Amino acid sequence: MKILIIRRDNIGDLICTTPLFEAIRRQYPQAYIAALVNSYNEPAIHGNPHLDAIFAYTKGKHAAGESVWQAYWRRAKLLWQLRQMKFDYAILATSGFAGRSLKLARMLAPEHIVGFVTEQATSARIDLAIEHADGGVLHETEDMFRLLAPLGISGPIPALTVAADTAQAAALRQQLPTAVAQGNGPLVALHISARKEKQRWPVERFSELAHRLHAQHGARFLVFWSPGDENNPFHPGDDGKAARLLAALADLPAAPLRTEHLSELIAGLSLCDAAVLSDGGAMHVAAGLGKPLVCFFGNSSAARWHPWGVPYELLQKPSHDVSEISVDETVDAFGRLLARR
Repeated sequence: MKILIIRRDNIGDLICTTPLFEAIRRQYPQAYIAALVNSYNEPAIHGNPHLDAIFAYTKGKHAAGESVWQAYWRRAKLLWQLRQMKFDYAILATSGFAGRSLKLARMLAPEHIVGFVTEQATSARIDLAIEHADGGVLHETEDMFRLLAPLGISGPIPALTVAADTAQAAALRQQLPTAVAQGNGPLVALHISARKEKQRWPVERFSELAHRLHAQHGARFLVFWSPGDENNPFHPGDDGKAARLLAALADLPAAPLRTEHLSELIAGLSLCDAAVLSDGGAMHVAAGLGKPLVCFFGNSSAARWHPWGVPYELLQKPSHDVSEISVDETVDAFGRLLARR
């Protein structure tokens, strides 16, 4: 049996699909299981132990160092290669009707296409169709897992899976100052970046939190952020915020971990014992690595996107503004998290 899972959107969405890989492997240990993703999110599942292959194409907006037409030409060649493999199942792992993924699947001519349909959008090409209906009220992972019903697979749903490059993680560990690399207290990841404005916790509170966690638990810290200038209109980053926080943490065992690539973020988070961060791709990376989390939620659905399969403490205000979450609340949440380990 040859099975292809198609997921072409964000990093967190793809990571929330990894339980499907494991569940299929358990049910069909001899199957050939592959994923078709884009070049932007591919590192999130690189090294996944339940996949036989990962096929990635470059979206036009992600083309770098080549023309858009070159990216499209390479995509066409990849799709032709996949068509020759004659997949038995193509699974459209997208919430709701996945029109663009369906177009890709049709080019591959699999024996069966599994996907969601809605009252507003359906297609006879999806011969193993599942009504999406109220799937939007489920966790993303639970929603995606329903796509395995035509393969005779049901719960329990596995945890997320993210695999760090062990050599890269070891190299990062060697670069850490001794005070950060060694110690009895937990090594805590502080990830200060968030794409949405209402998901951003102030730098000053991260500083106060770190000092209190160090005093109470002997915590050590790795500071993560999205690199770049905050005034860059195309790829704004948090270099300035990170510099201010690191200056405020100069009296603590803390070190920066500037991650230019997703693989570096994964390797760095794998070194930590716990993480404090906002909802987003990094949160799902940490969950996929099995890390206990304190997570801030702003104007996104906690029911849909909370960490899956790991201990977590979720903080969200009625205003859906992360900046209203206090340091006291976060310190208490971290204490509860440690008590659950």
